[in-house]
Amino acid sequence: MRRETQNLLLLLLGGALLKIALGGSYLRYVKPSLFPWLVASGLVMVGLAAFAIVRDIRASGAGGHEHNSRSPWMLLLPVFAIFLVAPPALGSDSVTRDRPAAPQAPAEPRFPALPPDPEPLLSASEFVTRVIWDDSGSLDGRTVRLQGFVVHPTPDTAQLARMRISCCAADASPVKIDLAGAPQAVGLPADTWIEVAARLRPGTATEANDYVPTVEVLTLRTIPAPPDTYEY
Repeated sequence: MRRETQNLLLLLLGGALLKIALGGSYLRYVKPSLFPWLVASGLVMVGLAAFAIVRDIRASGAGGHEHNSRSPWMLLLPVFAIFLVAPPALGSDSVTRDRPAAPQAPAEPRFPALPPDPEPLLSASEFVTRVIWDDSGSLDGRTVRLQGFVVHPTPDTAQLARMRISCCAADASPVKIDLAGAPQAVGLPADTWIEVAARLRPGTATEANDYVPTVEVLTLRTIPAPPDTYEY
């Protein structure tokens, strides 16, 4: 690959990295805490490319340049794709394809008390973790609110799901909750974001069903997708 192509490719890669970081779409790939590192990496790549381009311009003479094959320019196509097409965040297709991992035991043996609100909002991860590891019965008879996107394991059933990541989308795993008494959810398209007020059916999360609890849905409404669709 010619030096000019290398420099341009480095410049475009750095620019693409800055674009997805500053534009907010980086949340489709990595967790928010990595934002400063993405910006710093993009700036370094752009700076190195600019330095190399200026150096080559100064070092070049007035003579002609050798023209090699143009095939290395094909390597720029993936970079242009980043500018033009941003892939969506992981959704229902990933949930139905991947086997969920059992939530890890919390570092603290005791869970904090639930908020005193009549219908506290819990993340799907916290809810499922409490279902499996909290033996105090704090969820028994409690109405909680949960937010996630619709998944259809079968045409006549529905789940509320979120994708949980530790670092980036490559290590994402689904968190799933079966919805009972919610025919309106069955009729919604997959990946529709919803908020439900629901109560746990005790004893429904077992090893046999991959620790997926069932809730009785009291109310359900559609909501816009949040800016950050993942849980951590």
